Formats: sequence, structure tokens, C-alpha cells
Amino acid sequence: MLNSIFSAEVTWQELLAVFGASMVLGCLTSLVFSYRSRHSGSFALTVAVLPMIVALVIFLVNGNIGAGIAVAGAFALVRFRSVPGTAQEIAALFTSMAMGLALGMGYIGVAALFFVLVACFALALTAFGFGAPSGREKQLKITIPEDFNYEDLFDDIFARYTKSVHLDRVHTTNMGTLFELTYHVTFPDARIPKEFIDELRTRNGNLNIAIGTVPEHESL
Repeated sequence: MLNSIFSAEVTWQELLAVFGASMVLGCLTSLVFSYRSRHSGSFALTVAVLPMIVALVIFLVNGNIGAGIAVAGAFALVRFRSVPGTAQEIAALFTSMAMGLALGMGYIGVAALFFVLVACFALALTAFGFGAPSGREKQLKITIPEDFNYEDLFDDIFARYTKSVHLDRVHTTNMGTLFELTYHVTFPDARIPKEFIDELRTRNGNLNIAIGTVPEHESL
């Protein structure tokens, strides 16, 4: 069952079996990594079709070292031209590529077993909330006039309402007349006290204040 289905001379039936398995496993992998996660339609489509693409490439370059190196270089170029994704998206792409490698060599049983193990492991971790944010970490953006000394401007407020604070970025806005401060804030619990926002508004002259979830690429 775990041996390659390819014979000395590959038949159309064997090749179609590989492509059929690639489509099924690709779609199932896309569903698994899309479960309870934010994703785009292009991500789901890419994960679904990638095993079949990789399987064909591996089938065509099987045994040819030079062609294999050329294909590896082509994949590297595509990677550097693509938009960076989240860690979960990268894991999904690597899973699809690994299955495509196995399928391209005719190891349908190995690819299916690998998918079952990865799917069970990923779904179990998702069900238990492994590595999920606690909801207490937020990104806070505060706008202040340029003549304010931002270094210790809000320290006393942060000390009363937050568990920890880190200033991530400072940049100018409105033709340099304002500063926008970006903080990584951790609260004692998932609740954001209204008094906290009110005191910040009083301190920064009632300019813009925005608070929300930490972007995924900043929480890696």
C-alpha cells in the first residue's frame, strides 16, 4: 500500500490515479487549514491545486538532477515574488507541497497517510485552542501633537490599567504636525476599561485613539 504505483512504463491509468488523488487530498487539506481561521479565496484555491502541480513537476523531472535543480530555482523565484503570508498559510503550503512530492513519485498511500496524520494533529490543536491569543493583547494607536514628549506621557495611565506595554513604533502624520504612537498592550483580562480610553483622550488632547487586535504578522 505504501509502495509507488508507477511501473517501469507509466500508464495513463497510473497518472490519472495520481492526479485524482492530488485533487482529493488538495481539497481536503484546504478545508482542514481553513477551519476556524481567516483566509482568502486565493489561499484556499492555491492549497487545493498545489499538490497536483507539484506532482506533475516531480513526475516530469524524476531522475534528472539538472532539471530538479532548475525547478527548485523556479519555485524559489515564485516564493520571493509572492506576498508574505501567515505562519499557518505557510504550513498549509508546505503540507501541500510535501504531498505533491510523494504523489509525483507514485506514493499515493504515503501521501494519504501523511494527510491523515497532519489533519488529525492540526484539528486537535485547533480544537484545544493551542497557541491561540488570550484576547488580552491589543494594539493601541495614540495620536499626539508634535510638541508633546511621548516618552513618559502615558506611563501613569498604563500602570493603572495594563499589565505590560511596549512602544513598537513612532511616526509622524498630518505633514509632521502630529505623532502616531503604536503600542503593544497587555491587559489583566480581556476587558478594555472605558476609563482607560477616557484618560488617554484627556491626556492626548482628544485626538485619535484606536485599539484592536494585534496583527498576525506582529504576533509571530
